[in-house]
Amino acid sequence: MTKTAIWNGQILAESDKTVVVENNHYFPADSIKKEFFQDSNTHTTCGWKGVASYYTIVVDGKENKDAAWYYPNTKEAANNIKGYIAFWKGVQIQ
Repeated sequence: MTKTAIWNGQILAESDKTVVVENNHYFPADSIKKEFFQDSNTHTTCGWKGVASYYTIVVDGKENKDAAWYYPNTKEAANNIKGYIAFWKGVQIQ
């Protein structure tokens, strides 16, 4: 089933290969529309997934800071989402 990530009326990502972890849909890296994603300096650590990196989403001049995250280097238990992108902060998954 295809899932779509939408914010500010724009499709950010679309895939039928999302992976659900802790109620979050993680989208494959090649399914995002990169023009809406800006690297962020924010990082957080999850005890079993590893260190997360973030993207700020920009659509039509509006910024949604750190609204997407991914694990560039996962711990072994989370290898299935390495490089996949998940969303929060008002990004809707349909």
